[in-house]
Amino acid sequence: MAKITQDKLNNLLWSAADSARGVVDGGMFKDYILAFLFYKYMSDIKQAEVKKLQERYGNDKERIELRLKNARFVLPEGASFYDIYEQQNADNVGELINKALRKIEDANEAHLKGIFTVDFNNEAILGQTSQRNKMIRDLINDFSQVDLSDVEGDLLGNAYMYLIERFGSDAGKKAGEFYTPKVLSALLAKLAMPKPGDRICDPACGSGGLLLLAGDEVASQGSKDYALYGQEKTGATYNLARMNMFLHGQDSARIEWGDTLNNPLLKENDRLMQFDVIVANPPFSLDKWGEKHLENDIYNRFDRGMPPASKGDYAFISHMIATAKPRSGRVAVIVPHGVLFRGSSEGRIREALIRENILDAVIGLPANLFLNVGIPVAFLIFDKSREKGGVNENRKDVLFIDASKEFVPGKNQNTLSDEHINKIVDTYKNRKEIEKYSHIATFDEISENDFNLNIPRYVDTFEEEEEVDLAKVKSDIASLEKELIKVQSKMNEYLKELGV
Repeated sequence: MAKITQDKLNNLLWSAADSARGVVDGGMFKDYILAFLFYKYMSDIKQAEVKKLQERYGNDKERIELRLKNARFVLPEGASFYDIYEQQNADNVGELINKALRKIEDANEAHLKGIFTVDFNNEAILGQTSQRNKMIRDLINDFSQVDLSDVEGDLLGNAYMYLIERFGSDAGKKAGEFYTPKVLSALLAKLAMPKPGDRICDPACGSGGLLLLAGDEVASQGSKDYALYGQEKTGATYNLARMNMFLHGQDSARIEWGDTLNNPLLKENDRLMQFDVIVANPPFSLDKWGEKHLENDIYNRFDRGMPPASKGDYAFISHMIATAKPRSGRVAVIVPHGVLFRGSSEGRIREALIRENILDAVIGLPANLFLNVGIPVAFLIFDKSREKGGVNENRKDVLFIDASKEFVPGKNQNTLSDEHINKIVDTYKNRKEIEKYSHIATFDEISENDFNLNIPRYVDTFEEEEEVDLAKVKSDIASLEKELIKVQSKMNEYLKELGV
């Protein structure tokens, strides 16, 4: 098995998924593909380690075993992908895989306990024995073609995110709920501006891509000094995040499983853990988010007001702000546009946040950037360094950016180019005012608009139409009419010649 390119690995993974499309629901089968990718990766890494140790220590099994015990993870005897490959024609191959995965979990309880949630012997999902076994054998043989220990750079992590993205398209909303397009995650991570030493959190972390990109922003500064934290409500997605962290070498990332709003699990000494940077793409306008159960929230997250029961946007925002470090923490969150202007309790919460002087920027983005959501979205940036005692306490304005007109159009989904991203980041970091693109609004200006943050109130993108020269238009019409008479005359002459 030779070295592989990113495209070859991506195509092979999609081919592995193809055999089940139309038979198994894509939103479910993607979990099997991703679990198998993770399983093959572990098997290949361990096989490569053993080979290197054998080359170094020969037949000294005791020394080899000692080295393997200190490795990143343990692969129990008989539990490797290659053990399953040799038994692929067994009638109970699905059961054999399940047993191998349980062994791996038990041997790596600290990091991998309960990480494999899929059942390769599930008749309800994978079909009856003959169909199920055929799909599993196809999967085994597809994955046998690649050596995942011999990938360059972040080929494996990229392939993992590619497959999640492709299934986001193929499986509809079910997968789209936890997948944020990489271009949006990358932009949000840049705007959050994490730095060495930061604790970074995503309280609605999905499969963990946004968290990883925020960490990459610190790594791009030449430092590995940062810590990642996340919480995810959906069990299968929570385990995808754990796999994703492992694949990217982020073994120490702390990912919790549970409802962030009703049961926040990232705590210290019975208090909410405090973070330097918080990034998130929480579910838009979540209905029945738990408002009735949180009227007396012990963490005082909703002291600005209780968001409506039918829309949880400000519930997530309130939680994020409550977990940002005083006088220094930063929050970057993706929201639907309704958050900017809806009234009632949301309007009162929005006004309170503006009066507290922690809202730093409102950034409008193009429509159709998400696979399953055609509406345009916005970024809100909150900066607690604007609080009294913070380094930016004298900043009293809010930067509005309207980037909604600048994008790369696509057939099913629009995207942003590097140029678009760099322009947004540069405008934000340098707080630039650009005609028809950005505006720095004072508190009085926002107050005069009744604390409505709808971007067109602050950034005028109206393009005046060119004046129409009516006299010229009239002259052009007259000329065309004369030309038409000539053409009709010629046509009549030709018809006569033809005897028509």
